[in-house]
Amino acid sequence: MKRFFVLYFLLFSTLVFAEQKSVDVSKIYGKIKFVEHFADYKVKVVTNFADLHVQKVKSFSDKEGKWEIVQNFPDYTIQLVDSFPDFTIKYVENFPGKQ
Repeated sequence: MKRFFVLYFLLFSTLVFAEQKSVDVSKIYGKIKFVEHFADYKVKVVTNFADLHVQKVKSFSDKEGKWEIVQNFPDYTIQLVDSFPDFTIKYVENFPGKQ
């Protein structure tokens, strides 16, 4: 019986922690640096059904979906991946933000 409770506890705690992994993409804006390792978020670029529409800007990256690409002092670091992303993005010219 003890083993059952331990197994149940481990399974339940794993599910709770896996559910907390979701990313609020509306808060990811500002100065972004692309890195190869140890990023804050792993992102996949897609053409359809993206979680976040991203507009690259040179300044005023103060709203949801507006990214200013920098090399120094980023707000967030992003790693571009092909599989197992934290969220997906699509580059747009107009109307950035959460979809």
